[in-house]
Amino acid sequence: MLGIQIVAFAFCLAGVGAIIGATASNEWQVTSRASSVITATWVFQGLWMNCAGNALGSFHCRPHLTFFNLADHIQVCRALMIASISLGFFGTMFALVGMKCTKLGGSDRTKAKIACSAGVTFILSGLCSLTGCSLYAQRTTSEYFDPSFISQKRGHPYTGASSMMTFQTKVNSAAGNSTFNHSIPKHFDKNAYV
Repeated sequence: MLGIQIVAFAFCLAGVGAIIGATASNEWQVTSRASSVITATWVFQGLWMNCAGNALGSFHCRPHLTFFNLADHIQVCRALMIASISLGFFGTMFALVGMKCTKLGGSDRTKAKIACSAGVTFILSGLCSLTGCSLYAQRTTSEYFDPSFISQKRGHPYTGASSMMTFQTKVNSAAGNSTFNHSIPKHFDKNAYV
């Protein structure tokens, strides 16, 4: 019985560690744009910052500096993941006190109640993280398949792809064209640097 408790406690610690790693990760949403091997860019979006990198190894991150300028789903996911980490911490403390191999907690009956409350706390922690991840995944997939949502299709504000789109718009406006057409000079083509 004691070995089973130790193995269960190790799994719970691994789960809390995975939740902490997922919360701190910047890879909640990854967008790739590759017109050629040299000009490939990636955008990594996380709960705390957005990062952009390219095939040449350049990598730039920009943290979310304000709380009120974020999308609602990011704020909700942040809250759920922080709640999950907090519940996991308290579940770990309850589990340490409720295990039979520790001297804390009093009688076996009291330790059993504490261990049961640790299990309930870990389950709530898992549900919070599952809800946060599912909400973010649902929002990402609905934005991707929504034809009226163009943020992912046009690029990110500080990536090379959107800089090219902005540059093409300026070139077309200077040429008197308001729509994208093939009047861009050859030296401004997408493969100009290849």
